[in-house]
This record gives sequence, C-alpha cells and structure tokens, in this order.
Amino acid sequence: MVQSTMDEPVPVTNSIDALYPSANLSSQKTRWQNLTKNFEDEYGGKPAFVARSPGRVNLIGEHIDYSLYEVLPMAIAADVLIAVSPSMDENQKDVDAVLSMLNTNHGKHRPSECAVPSLGEAHIDATKHEWTNYFKAGFNGAIDLLRKEDAKFSPRSMNVLVDGDVPAGGGLSSSAAFVCASALAVLRANGREKVKKKELVELAIVSERAVGVNSGGMDQSASVFSVKGDALSVSFSPELHAEAIPFPKTEPPITIMVAQSFVTSDKHVTGPRCYNLRVVECTLAAEMMAKSLGVELKRDSGPLGCSLRGLQHAFFDGGTSSKDPPVSLGDPQTPYKEQLETMLSMVAELLENEGGYTREEIAASLSMTLPELEEKYMTKFPVQAVRFMVGKRARHVFSEALRVIAFKNLLQDPNSATDPNLLPRLGSLMNETQDSCRDIYECSCPEIDRLCSIAREAGAYGSRLTGAGWGGCTVHLVPRHKVNDIRKAWNDKYYLVTEPDMSKEKLQEAVVVSEPGEGAVV
Repeated sequence: MVQSTMDEPVPVTNSIDALYPSANLSSQKTRWQNLTKNFEDEYGGKPAFVARSPGRVNLIGEHIDYSLYEVLPMAIAADVLIAVSPSMDENQKDVDAVLSMLNTNHGKHRPSECAVPSLGEAHIDATKHEWTNYFKAGFNGAIDLLRKEDAKFSPRSMNVLVDGDVPAGGGLSSSAAFVCASALAVLRANGREKVKKKELVELAIVSERAVGVNSGGMDQSASVFSVKGDALSVSFSPELHAEAIPFPKTEPPITIMVAQSFVTSDKHVTGPRCYNLRVVECTLAAEMMAKSLGVELKRDSGPLGCSLRGLQHAFFDGGTSSKDPPVSLGDPQTPYKEQLETMLSMVAELLENEGGYTREEIAASLSMTLPELEEKYMTKFPVQAVRFMVGKRARHVFSEALRVIAFKNLLQDPNSATDPNLLPRLGSLMNETQDSCRDIYECSCPEIDRLCSIAREAGAYGSRLTGAGWGGCTVHLVPRHKVNDIRKAWNDKYYLVTEPDMSKEKLQEAVVVSEPGEGAVV
C-alpha cells in the first residue's frame, strides 16, 4: 500500500534515534553534540534548533525528472545539519537583516556575513561557486514565500552553523539537501512553526535554480518526502506528487550498496557542457518533435517552460494537428505505457539525425532566428555545445520512463516477496539504465563504468550511476551475502589501483550499505 505524506508538516523531534541506522547512531549523536558545542563556542549560546535534510540515492529514473517523468529515489543517512539562532526581535522592521554563516569545515569553507535589506533578498553571484550561495538560495526562497503571505515581511537576522556529510559532487544531492535544510531553517527562524513538506519542496526546487542549475525536483522531493525504510515514487505531472513505496520483504533481503568513484562532478560548475546542456537538449527535442507533429506545447513546470512529458500530453489530448495535411494524433484513451512506447517509436523518425543538430539547424526547424533561439533556451542557463544530440536524449528519456514503470510494478506486485526472480529482474532494469546513461545520454564516465562492471562480476544484480553522472556515485542492488565480496573486489580492482596509498578511513567511506532514510526534520 502506498503512503503519501506530502501535505503533512515537516516533523519536529527531540530525538535523533529514528533518523539513522542503528549502526551509525552512536557516531551521529557525537556529531550532533559537537555541532551544538561548536555553535556555543562561535556564537556564545546554544542554537534555538537544528534543521536537518538528507541526501538521496536514485534507484531508477535517471535524468528524466526535468522532463517531468516519474522517478524512484530514496533518502540516505548522510545529511546537512544547520544549527540556528535567530534574532529575538519578531517585529524587526525597516532594518537590514544580518546573516552570519559559519561551517564546521573551516579549512574548506570560509565564514561569511551578508546584510539583507528589510524588503530585499540576499545577493547571490551565480558566477562564483561559493558554499554560502546554497544557504542564500534557500533563504531567498523562504522569504519569498513569507512575503506572499505578508507583502511587508522583514526577515530576522540569523546566526547559523552548517555541518554536512553528503559528499559534494558525489551524485548524492548535497546541494539539494543544503538548500532544503536552509529554507526549512529560515522558515522556522521567522516564526513558521509548521512547514508543509510540499511547500518546502516546491520553493527549494525554484531556489536551487538561483545558483545556476536547471533542477528537476527529484532531489528536493527525496530529501523532504522520504519515509524511513521505503523507496519514494515522485511524479511531476500534472503536479508534484510523492508517495512511499515499501520494499517487498524478500529472502534474501533487498540490499543497496553505494560506491563513490571519487571523480568529482559538480553540476553547478560543469553545467554548461553537462547537466544544463542535457536540460536544453531535452527541451529542444520536445519543441522539435511538436513542430514536426503540428501540436502546440503548453507551458508546464519544466525548467525552460516545456517538456517531453508535455509533448506526450499534447499528442494524446484528442486534439488535431496543425500540419497540412494533418498528422494523425494519439487517442486519449491509450494506456500510459503504450503512450510512452509510441513516443519512443517516433523519435527515430522525427529526430533522425544521429549526429545531432547545429544551432542554425534547430532554429530553422523551429522557424526562429538564431538570436531568438539562444535568447529563449540558452540565456538563463548558458550551454556550451556545437551539436545538440536531441534524438539520443529523447530516446533515453522515453525508455527510462518505461523502465521506471516496470521497476515500480515489480515492487508493488503482491506476489513479489515470493518471486525468486524479483531481485534479478530489478537488477536487469538498473543495468539497462546504466547502458543507456553510458551510450545514449552520455552522462557516465570510465570510472563509473568500471565500478559497475566490477560489481556485476562479483555478484551484483544491478549496477548503475546515480545522480547527475560524469563522476560521483554508483548504486547497486546486491545479494546480502555478497556484500563483502563486492566490497573486496572494488578495493582490489578499483580503489587501490587508482590510489594505491588510499587510507583505511577513505576506503571505509568509499562504500556504504545504504538503508532508505527519513526525510527532513527540525
């Protein structure tokens, strides 16, 4: 049975016992105690509260959230903690708020202070990759929400201390966890005793775009909506919806391993030629296919205002084609899975140039001038590309959306717990995703491919990249009794080959057996 917690408030708790796996609880209690002590040392008093939001690992549904297709992530234990002490003046008016931002990792993240005009917002320079931009992004999103309720709202000053153990650039959504925790902290500091999960996610999705990323929404949803012990189904059309999907009680149990490649790929830095480029390519694929079919794309919640899911809606809405002669459009009664199969089959016909399209070719196909094309699709989030591989990107999106359906159906099959082929079938879908990410979406890298290959050879059911790609982490569905064998294979064939002097501590951090974690809390 699925469970939706979207409209519930973010939980407020006095105990962290339910937030972490039992094996990690002792070290996490020490971490929280150190955070409080460090806050007292820096600011001369205890924090009023701590906002917490976790990272995530995506089981399946890679790079399709910004095309508004369903994904299946889960929260992990690694998280971002923000200890907060707001000013005590609730009636602070016509006075600049001061944000004092410190990080427990002083060596890497310098202290910063920012003045915010009483009716203004925190200044973000998206051209500079500064850690405080993420807090400011969450801050601005939160005060924007509060000003919709009170146009004259003035934010309070805040002292904050941030501690995060989600690896940056590791594909586990450290940035989304940071922005979600920041927005939650600001809302709470400014008098919001109850923060609805859905409003937090929606403002965090928009907020992260302020630091230069066309975020789709999966990462923020997983960080806030997740329920401990379950996967999370997140859909984006016709509106944001999330529901917990329990894992079947199988024997052997479903076991997830996450392995770092130690290849850092920060999508906020590499966005113009990687992540943001893929968003633009998918948007252009939707526009070019719509033009060829003679259907009108309606604006939707895609990062650039339209999406491949919107194209599917337009094709199957029962309307007529504007082409002369008209193109035969889809029947609205067509089952969803068949709709996706139809869209996938049309890609090769409508976007037949496997070598991609130049800007000039795309502009001509859309009856636009080159400056119009660049202004509409490549200005808000600049991209670097000579040819745009729109056909390959659309093919990945539609095929991956079909794999999500298959994966979810397997998890929800009432006979799944007794099906001896369940885990191999789930693993096969994950392997197909990795093949598509490597060959069609081109967001993998040799190190990720090697980790996946080693894991499969050592007995994993399924292995693939997770997160934006181009480095970061891999996720693996494995037999419980093979965990140690797979870990040893990675040590021997990857970690100690790429870095022979790698410390025991780094080796230990490289691989975790992950349990589905709890979402954001205060």
